[in-house]
Amino acid sequence: MGHRIFLAGASGAIGQRLIPQLLAAGHHVTGTTRNADKAVMLRALGVEPAVVDVFDAEALSRAMLAARADVVIHQLTDLPPGLDPSRMGEAIVRNARVRDEGTRNLVAAATASGVRRMVAQSIAWAYAPGPEPHSEADPLDSAASGNRGISVGGVIALETSVLHAPFAGIVLRYGQLYGPGTGADAPAGASPLHVDAAAYAALLALDKGAPGIFNVAEPNQAVSTQKAVEELGWRADFRLPA
Repeated sequence: MGHRIFLAGASGAIGQRLIPQLLAAGHHVTGTTRNADKAVMLRALGVEPAVVDVFDAEALSRAMLAARADVVIHQLTDLPPGLDPSRMGEAIVRNARVRDEGTRNLVAAATASGVRRMVAQSIAWAYAPGPEPHSEADPLDSAASGNRGISVGGVIALETSVLHAPFAGIVLRYGQLYGPGTGADAPAGASPLHVDAAAYAALLALDKGAPGIFNVAEPNQAVSTQKAVEELGWRADFRLPA
């Protein structure tokens, strides 16, 4: 039987690759966007759109109650197209706010709505320096400064909110994304990840995996992805049909 999914960030790079997977699996999806024009696109994809800002806690709670969701998927970010370097400085601050305040609002709305599970996007390159590959139990780089410190602080806030919520919380620490909508056509970074495979991990986490953290990336030397492969049944080579 399908779930009623509240997909926060439905019009983003991962959200758009996740929607067809959710619908094919028989789930009903309400997807959020801040942009009314993108709501038209979401409806065309088969999603019930909810135009709402994650920082408007009351409106967010009303939207989630109306969706009657039993699972929330948190794929919200606030980053410039193609990760434009000239705009990344201010975007890092905005994105950290999404991860902190935005996630707290999502968790509060989910709690009020009786949601039983949340799957949230995090990142796999926030670990503190130490032996590699990093496992999910390794500490995050809480001593980082500058822009990295802002990013890691946002990640820690997000993960703390999700993992300490009064429902099952799953955190997916994604590697560096490439593929449609990401601004990168080829693998790059220490722990690359195709956007389709990232979305696939979120689909699997709806029903598989105990609450906790999962590294999600292609085989690499920086982070271990053994847990996601073994507990979620995840595959790094998953791709949507062309």
